[in-house]
Amino acid sequence: MPQPALATNTADETQQDFAIEYGPARPPIGFVRFCAENPGDCKDRTSRARRITLDQERWALIDQVNSYVNGKIKPVSDMELYGEAEHWAYPVDAGDCEDYALLKQRYLLGLGFPREALLNTVVLDEAGEGHDVLTVVTDKGEFVLDNRRNDILRSRDTKYTFLKRQSQVNPRQWVALVKEKTITSGTVTSTPAQ
Repeated sequence: MPQPALATNTADETQQDFAIEYGPARPPIGFVRFCAENPGDCKDRTSRARRITLDQERWALIDQVNSYVNGKIKPVSDMELYGEAEHWAYPVDAGDCEDYALLKQRYLLGLGFPREALLNTVVLDEAGEGHDVLTVVTDKGEFVLDNRRNDILRSRDTKYTFLKRQSQVNPRQWVALVKEKTITSGTVTSTPAQ
């Protein structure tokens, strides 16, 4: 996959390339359980927001991880796999959208990418259904690693509505990406904390 254009963006394009955070949000229940079962992967540590410098080498690694995980893991619902509506786990050979995102995050962390730039993100897809992707925050904008496609798109180029995601400063905290008080779709709820 070709690397995104490295040209300087206009002010309007730059604003569109980075999500606006509207305050705290409740994390998905599956994420809360995942952290209880994998505390080392959800360490409470406060850091600073970071963007990775996107060069050809990093882009190639991001592309390889996205394609590898998409090809390795068979898409299966949590209900089929675990007998429950929402269960977050590292997949071995099958899983659903958040499992793909967790595994991509794990691989990229292992390759030296900073955790602050690898954010699990809850979206509504084109059909209004809840979906999870991994957002990679770079100096060239935010990019989406999605189990539904091998192409890596800028967030603004997807047809998704971005609801909430992990905070860059603490992996256990989540932030709202919408102003609305409540958006619900299946087991995905984005309610900014009061």
